[in-house]
Amino acid sequence: MTSNLSFPDGFLWGAATAAYQIEGAVHEGGRGVSVWDTFSHTPGKVNAGETGDVACDHYHRYDEDLDILQSLGVKSYRFSVAWPRIFPERGKLEQQGIDFYRKLVEGLLERGITPALTLYHWDLPQYLEDDGGWANRATVDAFVEYAETLFREFGDLVPYWITHNEPWCTAFLGYGLGIHAPGHQDWTLAARASHHVLLSHGLAVQAYRKLGLTGQIGITLNFMHVEAEGESPDDLRALDIADAFSNRWFLDPLFKSSYPEVLKNTTLSGVPDWSFIQPGDLEVISVPIDFLGVNYYTRGVMKFDGTSPQGVVQLPPTLPTTESGWEIYPDGLYHLLTRLRSDYTGGLPLYITENGAAFIDDFDDGEVHDSKRIDYIYRHLQAARKFIEEGGALKGYYVWSLMDNFEWAEGYAKRFGIVYVDYKTQKRTLKDSAKWYRDVITANALLDSATV
Repeated sequence: MTSNLSFPDGFLWGAATAAYQIEGAVHEGGRGVSVWDTFSHTPGKVNAGETGDVACDHYHRYDEDLDILQSLGVKSYRFSVAWPRIFPERGKLEQQGIDFYRKLVEGLLERGITPALTLYHWDLPQYLEDDGGWANRATVDAFVEYAETLFREFGDLVPYWITHNEPWCTAFLGYGLGIHAPGHQDWTLAARASHHVLLSHGLAVQAYRKLGLTGQIGITLNFMHVEAEGESPDDLRALDIADAFSNRWFLDPLFKSSYPEVLKNTTLSGVPDWSFIQPGDLEVISVPIDFLGVNYYTRGVMKFDGTSPQGVVQLPPTLPTTESGWEIYPDGLYHLLTRLRSDYTGGLPLYITENGAAFIDDFDDGEVHDSKRIDYIYRHLQAARKFIEEGGALKGYYVWSLMDNFEWAEGYAKRFGIVYVDYKTQKRTLKDSAKWYRDVITANALLDSATV
């Protein structure tokens, strides 16, 4: 299953994590409180009352984790910085936080691994949320200050920068549906939050450019490949609404300087107006980026339902699913990449910044067998290669995730890692999928050297 997974020279093989999901040490190094600290400690918000207080203890074990990355032959590591480690209080820069991430970045470089830094992976400082969080335009300025700080500290060391991970989740799971921090259920707040996150992205990109740094900067969006159940006008309209909500809400302002019109009379029917969009905002949001990060896990089949508020329902899966209940549909990745290329990105470089699956792992004499995860990754890599063979500008793949970790509202119930973590002992064990991924990377490295 590795011999037919050859990718172009220089393809960036990576693995990804996020700060709150792995670091732990929430009260160490001068770190402040994040919205996820507050949310996870609120009864009933997270499965089994679990928190990220310890998680994978990466804060203390990062050297071991970097050694694992090196042993796998990974070429790039995508990680996020915990905003509360940098600015634990308003206006207070915490040097211990800077020092921790400097050690992390330098450790990667010493091992020949390229850092890919995500500025924001959902851990907003609680003091900003107390003033309204992403629904408050002032948070945009705070984010730009935070971003500029990291640009100045690490701009000469980090070649890849991602402003935001999945702003859809930040805005809609956090402010609309309430199943992620900060836990609001108000679609007016969600709409404002979505716009302010995008605005902060555009301003951060402009700030990066002004500093004259030579790296690349982009944003990561989560996508769902959506299909209609049938061909009726109602089902096709339901598909349009679902696609606008799942994909175009963020794609359109980034690449077309506008929001999908269909949303204003459907999904956002509860939003009284769009006055939070100020003159010039969309021009800032659509500032050119160097790449687009693509997170893909599953598809959705939609049908019209006149009884639902938006006229859309997603049908139950008809194909095998992961332990998260997500339908396994690798062709959706190919269709998504092709659609992005034709409708939005053209020749802009794309990176798959997350792709992976939660399954129940099988233990046998200290070995961790996860053939379903191998099959999942293999089939999605096949879809990615097909896109490249047709001329698509896909430049890298980051498996989600390097290790099992705190899976947000699911707590520790779902394991996405290619490295197993025993949360009681913090012992790391390479799963079969990690060894297989190492073989894929090695095989491609040999092909690269043979063509030099």
